[in-house]
Amino acid sequence: MYVYDNYDHAIIEDRVKQFRDQTNRYFDGKLSEDEYLPLRLQNGLYVQRMAPMLRVAVPYGMLASNQIRKLAEIARKFDKGYAHFSTRQNVQFNWPELADVPDILEELSKVEMHAVQTSGNCIRNTTTDQFAGVCHGEVEDPRPYCEIIRQWSTFHPEFAFLPRKFKIAVNANTLADRSATDVHDISLHLVKNDAGETGFRVVAGGGLGRTPIIGSTIREYLPAEDMLTYLDAIIRVYNQKGNRLNKYKARIKILVKALTPEVFAELVEEEWSHIKDSESKLTPELIEKMKSYFTEPAYETLEDNCASYEAKLAESKGFSSWVSRNVEQHKKPGYAIATLAIKRAGHAPGDVTDVQLDKIADLADKYSFGETRTTHEQNIVLADVKKSDLFAIWEAAKEAGFATPNLGLLTDMICCPGGDYCALANAKSIPVADEIMRRFDDLDYLHDLGEIDLNISGCMNACGHHHVGNIGILGVDKKGEEFYQISLGGDSGKITDTAIGKILGPSFNRDEVVDVLDKILNIYVEQRQQDELFIDTFKRVGMSTFKERVYAKAN
Repeated sequence: MYVYDNYDHAIIEDRVKQFRDQTNRYFDGKLSEDEYLPLRLQNGLYVQRMAPMLRVAVPYGMLASNQIRKLAEIARKFDKGYAHFSTRQNVQFNWPELADVPDILEELSKVEMHAVQTSGNCIRNTTTDQFAGVCHGEVEDPRPYCEIIRQWSTFHPEFAFLPRKFKIAVNANTLADRSATDVHDISLHLVKNDAGETGFRVVAGGGLGRTPIIGSTIREYLPAEDMLTYLDAIIRVYNQKGNRLNKYKARIKILVKALTPEVFAELVEEEWSHIKDSESKLTPELIEKMKSYFTEPAYETLEDNCASYEAKLAESKGFSSWVSRNVEQHKKPGYAIATLAIKRAGHAPGDVTDVQLDKIADLADKYSFGETRTTHEQNIVLADVKKSDLFAIWEAAKEAGFATPNLGLLTDMICCPGGDYCALANAKSIPVADEIMRRFDDLDYLHDLGEIDLNISGCMNACGHHHVGNIGILGVDKKGEEFYQISLGGDSGKITDTAIGKILGPSFNRDEVVDVLDKILNIYVEQRQQDELFIDTFKRVGMSTFKERVYAKAN
């Protein structure tokens, strides 16, 4: 993974000192609330419903074991003993004291972490596939390009105050999209041209929130060396023409839709023609230098067939079930990718305790070259484990509470913190998620249902990505009461088939939500053909079948 150089260390240390001074001046009354607001936001600090919330950047989901231990230490010392993994691969602390935040940032800087640009109207954390560099189906490892974008966008003076927040995702996999790429402001898909050269298909204008839109391809092929200059051109057009008067119309998706993707692409090409050969153009040497930070670890030469592993699979049904759901094929013989599921009843999806964080760090050191990844689905990945070690990992994960074999299934849901924490939320998300986990706690039933993406958001800002869940649940406010709107048919896991869900009908009160979900699942089981997935059954039978049955009055 990328290791800070002296320049990186210097700018982060300076930022910590600056924010400490700004916070002291705020407490001394020398900075007003309005003056302090943009300063704290660009350091990842929100003021939420109950307490401040600090969002820590995890660039493209990569975390070293010493960083995880530092997060555990911060959770113990400055929070309530836990942290939260977000859908953008970041980490959030929900209960820090405002006066402690400069100290937290200083602690983070000791392990090459920060909270810079994790909020505010700037370019946020760049995300990618949590299996980057180790899975089959990749054009090329996308992480070097993510790191280039991180360095370019951090403290970029022209883009510090955009019309609204701005998110970039990079995908290199031809088989799956594990980071909801095409509902980002810009998404870059690595491709090869006819000459075998690496480049990008460029998509712009995606986003969720109040107006969910799937991004549009504005360039079919962009040479890799032109990545930054083209990003520069896109964001310049947005910076110049984005709506700054109405925050609900300020995202780039609204601009692209209003202009049409074709006209927007023309404007970008025109802007790019003036800067494409500027100093921001990448050189082969720079690209290779960045790739050198992401070289393979010291893999052993192993046979793919491991006798001890196969024996444990045959002996233990529980282990076999976990492997079938939570373990992926690795590109290296004898190795595997293991995902630790941070989802279980009684715990908010994405929440992890300080003890669990320490256990994850231990597992990473012992079994995965001291490295982990966070995921869009709010789980943790050990990306480089020997098959012979999987049984030991499973046993340790069981003891720590993150070995549930439910990846991709109904209870592996995405869920935002909702009304329990967020000042913007219309309704609570976590209690609904917990009720669903408790109702559908039968793994045999979940495995029979097959893969279903269930996403829950507490408001239209869509931090839970409800729009692209096969089943989406959105909290809404009706005259001060919490209600929940359900959508069906969303999808973000396929490369060319991203879809926005359609609203089932009138919303439901909280007591009805789990029963309605049960009805939807029963309809699916009745209607599916053979081993058809929920999303495919929905596409085949359509919304009307579900709507008629869900809203039918009992005789």
